Amino acid sequence: QVRLVESGGGSVQAGGSLRLSCEPSGYPYIPTYMGWFRQAPGKEREGVAGIDRPGSPATPKYAASVQGRFTISQDNDKPTLYLQMNSLKPEDTAMYYCAADFARRPWWALQPKFFSAWGQGIQVTVSS
Repeated sequence: QVRLVESGGGSVQAGGSLRLSCEPSGYPYIPTYMGWFRQAPGKEREGVAGIDRPGSPATPKYAASVQGRFTISQDNDKPTLYLQMNSLKPEDTAMYYCAADFARRPWWALQPKFFSAWGQGIQVTVSS
């Protein structure tokens, strides 16, 4: 069974940090690219960060709202994806989703339509 499993969410006060992890399982090959998205109640799902396959020279992409505070990374030995979130703000509160794709599409646009595999999501809550 193919799955993307997120972990590491939770509640934190403003200014704090959290680290999300996402581990693909059941796939016959590693994703071409992966990313993190988030969705707050009543809002559309938005791209947070994206990264190309391990070994790619392409630099990760970030939404303007998280640039300088969040860092996306992956383990080169296994396709585990991470999102280090620092200086968290109440407006970062949302359900966070790991996503991946196995084709070659413009992942840097951070649009959900370019990602075909999704995790179930994990809650991140930042209190003021």
